[in-house]
Amino acid sequence: MTASAMNDTDRLVYLPDVASTRFYLGALALLSVLQYFIAESAVIGAWAGPEPYSRRTGYISDLGALYCGVFNGRDVCSPARLLMNASFVVQGLGMMVGALLLSTALLGTAARPGALLVRSPGRRLPRAVADTSRLLAFAAGSGTVIVGLVPEDAGSGLHLAGAVLYFAAGGASLVLLGGLWLRQSPLGAFILLGGAVSLTALVAGGVTGMEVPEPGTLERLMGYPITIGFAAAGLVLAQRVRQERTARKLARARGAAAKA
Repeated sequence: MTASAMNDTDRLVYLPDVASTRFYLGALALLSVLQYFIAESAVIGAWAGPEPYSRRTGYISDLGALYCGVFNGRDVCSPARLLMNASFVVQGLGMMVGALLLSTALLGTAARPGALLVRSPGRRLPRAVADTSRLLAFAAGSGTVIVGLVPEDAGSGLHLAGAVLYFAAGGASLVLLGGLWLRQSPLGAFILLGGAVSLTALVAGGVTGMEVPEPGTLERLMGYPITIGFAAAGLVLAQRVRQERTARKLARARGAAAKA
């Protein structure tokens, strides 16, 4: 085999079709996670516990509890529990669909038209990072789907396992993606910071066993940055995909006008 043939084999160039409908739908799927904040506010408004619900002291999962009464020493009663649990599931599905539809090449190039994701003996890291971020995003999404399907008082450890999976995998996914995008998007640092905050809060929660003055605040420091971070990534991708689709549409219109 010649040296040229070996180079062709070892060096693979990925050029994503940024204008793909598949990628646009994937970006919108990530953006859909923002519905969580609307649902949470509505469920909090319907809270019927003996004390008003506080985001500072109340656990997120209490909003999806199946029964009214005392759970782990807390008085919980959430009449709009179905909305909260449905929101968890929708959020998770949005992340999973986004991870499936958004290709490694697209994530690796932050959907920059004409950008190449090159895999060669000296440049394997970007593709590996994008691959891992996608896998972690899918895992995080599956975790919050479990949280929605198995409420905290359903008598199963799956709820806690799903929550930990969401926090850990979601935060790690954002750290990888944000680091990859530092030079490719103004929001790269923001996404990286969100993942770092989430993981730091998760470690703090594990070390303290959530025995802190404001457990609701700590839990939200684990979860909110993940939701916001994935929405930010979806926004970047959706804008760039839409811009490329618009540019191509205008180019075709000009070409048709020139031929007329």
